[in-house]
Amino acid sequence: MAASNWVVKINEQLESMVDTSTEMEHWRKRSIYKIPSCVTDLNRKAYIPQAVSFGPYHHGKDHLRPMEEHKHRALLHFLKRSRKPLQPFVESLKEVVQVLKDCYDQLDVSWQEDTDGFLQLMILDGCFMLELLRVATHTLDDYATNDPIFSTHGKLYIMPYIRRDMLMLENQLPILLLNKLMAVESDKAKDEGFVNKLILKFCFFSSTHFSTKHKCLHVLDVYRKSILFEENLSKKKSGHRSSGSARYRGDSDDIIRSATELNEAGIWFKKSKSRSLRDISFHGGVLKLPTIVVDDATESIFLNLIAFERLHVGAGNEVTSYVFFMDNIIDSAKDVALLHSQGIIQNAIGSDKAVAKLFNSLSKDITLDPESSLYAVHKKVNAYCKKSWNEWRANLIHTYFRNPWAIMSLIAAAFLFALTIAQTIYTVYPYYHPSDPSPSRPNLPSPRHFH
Repeated sequence: MAASNWVVKINEQLESMVDTSTEMEHWRKRSIYKIPSCVTDLNRKAYIPQAVSFGPYHHGKDHLRPMEEHKHRALLHFLKRSRKPLQPFVESLKEVVQVLKDCYDQLDVSWQEDTDGFLQLMILDGCFMLELLRVATHTLDDYATNDPIFSTHGKLYIMPYIRRDMLMLENQLPILLLNKLMAVESDKAKDEGFVNKLILKFCFFSSTHFSTKHKCLHVLDVYRKSILFEENLSKKKSGHRSSGSARYRGDSDDIIRSATELNEAGIWFKKSKSRSLRDISFHGGVLKLPTIVVDDATESIFLNLIAFERLHVGAGNEVTSYVFFMDNIIDSAKDVALLHSQGIIQNAIGSDKAVAKLFNSLSKDITLDPESSLYAVHKKVNAYCKKSWNEWRANLIHTYFRNPWAIMSLIAAAFLFALTIAQTIYTVYPYYHPSDPSPSRPNLPSPRHFH
């Protein structure tokens, strides 16, 4: 009986099945995702907010409850400063409430059914986020000077944790929400790019090439686009793709050598002109890489950016490609030290070993799109290393110049070899070039000549 009911149900669903274009529109609405356990199990702490929740996924968790009272207080400050009651904001968001819900993948049924509760969550979290973005970029004088969050003290001790939480994929708010709130507050005087500017300043990132009018999905997306985009690069690398075979971590022919090994093969490292993660190039034995600051938030940020690229179809794979590339050239503390000496890595977490461990852990279970823009760079570097002279040079340095005792042995061997050659020459030379006989006496005139 159960089987027959299942057959009926499937037949009904088959008849009502939508076409491909409708399915595409359904998936296109999603921009904020729950990260699957197969990803989070590798490093759970990197994906779970520690100070504040934004949106429905982590709302109400015990360790995040203390921040809820600050959200209500921030809402009151926001409304008082705007000189507007709450109702205009509610009405504005009612117009797009389903769009906001559709942004969340796997949104719980309770949020789907409770529209009023969802709107309340959006307004509280949205206004709180806007207040955080503002206080991080300029002073809001309507908060107490000893406010635990919105003060100099809060900026120094609390804001770094909030900033890290705001760059977690499961902890995002749709940028549409922030733009709607800002439009009501400013009577539409602030354009959509205003929020993007606040986000960039909040994340300590500024780029003269990144247009704040780019369409973005949420804070994490704004940050991702800002670290990737450079106007000159988008033109220069538009055709920079290869149709080579897929490259996975196990393909030894396409795994690039470590930085120290590349250096032994005659490759020099230099800083790229921009800080865009896409600005990686190789020409004439010089590998150019963008400068990156590695601090306590780097691991969490990169893991969430990689998760976004993995889950959001069409997002691209530039961050994933960059992390894969850096993991290939960083095997040990020596590689980090070499890149640091060239100004490519700015180490703010302590030891070089810790930085190497960080990059090695970031790339677990990563596979690359064969159309990655870094594919050509991989190929050029590997081709350069495989040249006979460069291979011989690398082997010589690797074998004899890494260990001081090996260097001394090589010098001693060379010295002994030189002495042996000199001795051989000294022994053989007289045989082929005998000494001249003693000089003959001068021919004196015979005595008879004096007669």
